[in-house]
Amino acid sequence: MMETILVLGAGTPDGVGGAIALRFAKGGYHVLVTGRTLQKVEATRAAIAAQGGSAEAMSCDVTSQQDLDAVFDALAGKEMPLASVVYNAGNNAPVAFETLTAEQFESYWRVCCLGGFLAAKHAMPLLARQGRGTMLFTGASASLRGKPNFAHFSAAKGALRNLVQALAREYGPKGVHVAHIIVDGVVNGDQVKSRFGDYLDKLGEDGALDPAAIAEAFWMIHSQPRSAWTQELDLRPFKEAW
Repeated sequence: MMETILVLGAGTPDGVGGAIALRFAKGGYHVLVTGRTLQKVEATRAAIAAQGGSAEAMSCDVTSQQDLDAVFDALAGKEMPLASVVYNAGNNAPVAFETLTAEQFESYWRVCCLGGFLAAKHAMPLLARQGRGTMLFTGASASLRGKPNFAHFSAAKGALRNLVQALAREYGPKGVHVAHIIVDGVVNGDQVKSRFGDYLDKLGEDGALDPAAIAEAFWMIHSQPRSAWTQELDLRPFKEAW
């Protein structure tokens, strides 16, 4: 029986979430790709179909309990075992602390952390009942450290990292592999290409993270035997200063 992968925050085929969806579809899974903009995730679904894979697309705001209810109801209706949930939702932009508002601070936390909590509340009981499966979270440089103009993002991503560690320790003994993948550097994806193309050119060949290469790391962790699980992995280009 075909199993299902859920990617929350999939975006377009050229981004991290889209690349993850494509890689898991290539591995033989049915992929439910979700994101706030249906047009973007529909493009990812079409890319998977064009490669002979199985996928469907749904719009989902990860901060909305109602939206997540609808997504997991759709999964239940498929009668396919849930093999993995990938939480890739996030938002980021520099904001000087003296101009940062409480509303902005909360909005970043809601997407980067609260959404991960809400998704885990749905996913972990299902995976635990199965006694197998993975839940993988996308982290960032800010998961490990705070920098000027990114207090809001660092606080949110740091909170997500601690949430993931707690889930890993609680659900690992129940057979559920929970992992946090830190993407430390600029991603050579659609968003950066459209907004900071000149900066990518300055980085040169392999100076930015390739979404497909990031997706391979997610696939590797998902495929690990349970006698040797990775809880956290950090990825960066060979040129990245860290």
